[in-house]
Amino acid sequence: MDPTDRQLISLLRDNARFSVAALAKALHVARGTVQNRLARMEQDGTIVGYTVKLKPQAEDQRIRALMTVAVEGNRTDEVLRALRGDPAVCALHSTNGRWDIVAELRSDSLEGVDKVLSRIRLIDGISNTETSLLLSTHKF
Repeated sequence: MDPTDRQLISLLRDNARFSVAALAKALHVARGTVQNRLARMEQDGTIVGYTVKLKPQAEDQRIRALMTVAVEGNRTDEVLRALRGDPAVCALHSTNGRWDIVAELRSDSLEGVDKVLSRIRLIDGISNTETSLLLSTHKF
């Protein structure tokens, strides 16, 4: 990826609905250049899709949290399978360092978060967890 590709991706992160003409104008390149770059990045898997972002107030499950998880021994796959089955878990990330997994959780209330945390802590293979509520999100 060159600087133009990076700028194109940045513009699409701000608004995935920008027209090709608007993107070309912002980048000071021809429409064909934008179309070719988008096609190439879609084809090589750099761009895997376009999405809609909702403001947090529009979502039913407004309380979000990040739970870091330490796994006993070599049981990461087992723990990941169990976490995938929980409806409150919306994303899982493998990490290095003190924690083995970061789980993104969603719930509609603090009581719901408490129930989710209690449920997850009972999963065999989890040795320790730490959870932080996400208070606000800042655009990058």
